[in-house]
Order: sequence, then C-alpha cells, then structure tokens
Amino acid sequence: MNSETLVLTIGSFRFFFYSNENGEPAHIHIQRDNMLAKFWLRPVILASSTRFSSKELRKLETLVLENKELFLETWNEYFSS
Repeated sequence: MNSETLVLTIGSFRFFFYSNENGEPAHIHIQRDNMLAKFWLRPVILASSTRFSSKELRKLETLVLENKELFLETWNEYFSS
C-alpha cells in the first residue's frame, strides 16, 4: 500500500512523501487542490509539476529551500527505520 507521510502544511500547501519511495533520491511532494509538484532535495530542483503556475512554483521552491533540513531529516528518519 502506498500511503502518504505528511511532513508540513503551510497555508493550503501540503508537503509529503509516499511510503514506497525509498528507492528514489530524497524529495518532497507539494499539493494544493488538484495541483501537484515534486522537488528533489539534493539539490533543490523541480522534478515535476501539474497545474501550478510559474509564479507559484517559484514560491514553492523558496518554501522547500527554507524547510529543506526538516524534509531531509524526516525523509532519513522514515526510510532508515
């Protein structure tokens, strides 16, 4: 089963990863309504996006950079156990 691990919520943005993604490099998914983006964390770079505008993606990139350590810490703790 592919469950979500919610890491952070900022406003209407949900930051999460899926439980079956330990074979991939560290990353974070961001969702708002029917919009979804995925950012790699080392380095922070956009991996994919659906329906977010360029302006929103720039904002999301800033939020990912600001919270990168939390995302990496949560990712490492989850997948090392």
